[in-house]
Amino acid sequence: MITLVEPSEQLRDSWRESRDEFRDSHIHGYSIFGFTEEELATDDGFDRWLAQQRRNLTDPPEGYVPSALYWIVDDEEPARVLGSLNLRFALNDFLREQGGHIGYGVRASARRRGVATAALMASLDKARERGMDRVLVTCETTNLASARTIERCGGVLEDVRGDKRRYWITL
Repeated sequence: MITLVEPSEQLRDSWRESRDEFRDSHIHGYSIFGFTEEELATDDGFDRWLAQQRRNLTDPPEGYVPSALYWIVDDEEPARVLGSLNLRFALNDFLREQGGHIGYGVRASARRRGVATAALMASLDKARERGMDRVLVTCETTNLASARTIERCGGVLEDVRGDKRRYWITL
């Protein structure tokens, strides 16, 4: 069963491996803003990043909203990070247009197995626990797999703005 877990030192190396599978493509849902790849490759840099993720729950950097970062794992192999998901508790102007409440990414070797759908469904439970009644989830217009994932989870297309499809999911 796919579950969402809090980032931890114990899964650091697996998280780095999952991140590396994105190669040169943009990494969605990994919440690495403000940190370079070189910093994240060091234990000290990772520790600072992890501390920032914990602060993001209530005290995010200026311009960002409170959020929770989760790593996606499978109960059958809990030491392997399959991806990452960021649940934002509010929207600012940028998120309202582009990013939405939820961003996620699944490592290449774990795709096409329902991981993204299960992770997005699990995040909806987390959003309900936070008292949210609906969430905005976006994806690039060219990412048909993500569009199908969002639709399977109850997403209703509101519109397309630029290169983003914007879906609302009622909780």
